[in-house]
Amino acid sequence: MLRVFNTLSNTKEEFKPINENKVNMYVCGVTVYDFCHVGHARSSGVFDIIRRYLLHKGYDVTFVKNFTDIDDKIIKRSNEANIPWTELTAKFMDEHNADMDSLNILRPTHTPKATDYIKQMIEMCETLINKGFAYESNGDIYYRVQKFEEYGKLSHRKLEDMMAGARIEVNDNKENPFDFVLWKAAKPGEPSWTSPWGEGRPGWHIECSVMSEDILGLPFDIHGGGKDLVFPHHENEIAQSEAACGCMFSKYWIHNGFVNVNQEKMSKSLGNFFTIRDVLKEFDAEIVRYFLLTTHYRSSLDFSQDHLLEAEKSLNRIYTMLDELNRFNPGKKGVDVTAEAEKMVETFMQKFEAAMDDDFNTPEALAAMFEVIRETNTLLASKPNKIGFPALLKAVETVFCVIKSVLGVTKYSPEEWFRINLSIPEDELNAKIQARTDAKKNKDFATADNIRNELLEVGIELQDTIDGTIYRASKIRTFS
Repeated sequence: MLRVFNTLSNTKEEFKPINENKVNMYVCGVTVYDFCHVGHARSSGVFDIIRRYLLHKGYDVTFVKNFTDIDDKIIKRSNEANIPWTELTAKFMDEHNADMDSLNILRPTHTPKATDYIKQMIEMCETLINKGFAYESNGDIYYRVQKFEEYGKLSHRKLEDMMAGARIEVNDNKENPFDFVLWKAAKPGEPSWTSPWGEGRPGWHIECSVMSEDILGLPFDIHGGGKDLVFPHHENEIAQSEAACGCMFSKYWIHNGFVNVNQEKMSKSLGNFFTIRDVLKEFDAEIVRYFLLTTHYRSSLDFSQDHLLEAEKSLNRIYTMLDELNRFNPGKKGVDVTAEAEKMVETFMQKFEAAMDDDFNTPEALAAMFEVIRETNTLLASKPNKIGFPALLKAVETVFCVIKSVLGVTKYSPEEWFRINLSIPEDELNAKIQARTDAKKNKDFATADNIRNELLEVGIELQDTIDGTIYRASKIRTFS
């Protein structure tokens, strides 16, 4: 039984979709004015895992993630770059997709842009005005938060408490300092659209309400995003959507934790701000993805080079086991491990699904995987015979098919994994391996040892097997 933590109820609940076997899911996307950072990687990775596991459970999942392609930051950045805002947003939508593809994030079912829904946003404003939940003031449209009696139910705050302790900038256009903007009157030189209240553009909160309703209908099953969106963004989405439609907006609200860098909150002002592509200059994307799995999605994630190196070591363990398995040559005599292999798969599936059913607990899911690795290494050491070995091979393939499809890691073959970590060209390495082999044949063991040590210094370990010499490579890094 899948249980998820619902921010709305502040507790874990049994997951029951509105329509049996069908899950409609909306996650707030990025504002496209710059390259994606590790916070975007964290959120995208979290909801990719959730989506993948729902697919694993047999659900038909419609996954929507929007692009915010008009707001103050976009206008400011396009003016600074002296390019049209449409050119800026098109560029960074493409860059976003490239970053997500590199991290093995599945493309959403739908990726709506805010500016494609201007007409529907105006219509929602009109509905809210007609119902008394919104008002016009000097070309702006504001939402009356006091009119919506359940305002604060997602963030578990009371409006009167917020108003009592808040310092809010005075705005003569608002009836109440907590009222939020649905539509902004145009400023000179800004992009704008024609509305019943004059030229203007939408506020931030209304776009997700409109796009999710248009594509998924109301109510839908899951609304997701980072914890920083709980208030005010998601709180405001609920207020405007439920006031407009008179029904529940989303059944489950799922939020991922913040990203810290070296135990400090990530921010540009502290100088600890990393884009995804900066990180990928030093670490393969699979290392980053694996690292995201090592912390439960609701907890804060401490992003550091040391933690990425630990993730790389874990992947090396995985690929080393897979390589040993692929290279193993069973004999006629040996141990029949068929029963143990079949039991290993059964135990893994029980523990893996128990972990993921418990609010998508990826660290525990990884623990179940490493039990398989330890047991496989033990079984290989027992020298399985030609009868039992195929069962072991099939068992490990079954386990890692699940790991690949649900967690999105181990996409490489072992040969590919160790090859991408090579610090010297492969033909140069092969020449050195051959030179060492020749030296050993000639009993020139000093030269052979020198070649081995020389390669170790650049992260390449040689292993002699009955089939010849193989290598395992780890990337050598020099951090500034």
